[in-house]
Amino acid sequence: MLGFIKKDLLMIKSNFKILGFLIVFYIVMGFMGQMDISFILPFMCVMIMISTFSYDTFNNWDAYAVALPNGRLNNVKAKYLATILLIVVTAFLMLILSVIMAYSQNTVINWENIIFTLLGSVFGTILSLSFMFPIIYKMGIEKARICIFAGVFGIIILAGLLFKYVNLAGVGAMLAKLENYWPMIILAACVLIPYISYRISLKIYLKKEF
Repeated sequence: MLGFIKKDLLMIKSNFKILGFLIVFYIVMGFMGQMDISFILPFMCVMIMISTFSYDTFNNWDAYAVALPNGRLNNVKAKYLATILLIVVTAFLMLILSVIMAYSQNTVINWENIIFTLLGSVFGTILSLSFMFPIIYKMGIEKARICIFAGVFGIIILAGLLFKYVNLAGVGAMLAKLENYWPMIILAACVLIPYISYRISLKIYLKKEF
């Protein structure tokens, strides 16, 4: 298992320089008050990990992995764990940067706002990988890119229709009743959703031939 995780992390080692550059860039923009960096960097980790699927295909990694003991299980599990590990590390880095920014700008640290923002960022990023990974395992990385793009476009259209025809006041009132429970709901979803996604991906991968 650890070998599979290490393999994925080594494959994206060259991308760490790009990620480091983006961190510096978004830090500067954050200090200037031009953008919120809390979501972009964790999402970049997902996109970088998606590139490992291309490396696996190019190097025929799957044919080798499935020949190893528990290779199919460990290959899928490692992909999820490595991605979530990067997201958590990046989120922790964002927490530190948010505190540093608040101190440097002599502003009061709003811990509740920072934590809630980070939880929302982690949730949105994990939701993205939970949606994309099963599609990639099912269709392959090349076809999956088109499907993911179409899916995102469809979600945007659906959201637009919901905003137009759904009574948002009623939805807002219902969500307000859950205000005190949102951290627990988000944490539970961050565990349950990727687990369901992992089980779907594993089921797909166990049936594939290489």
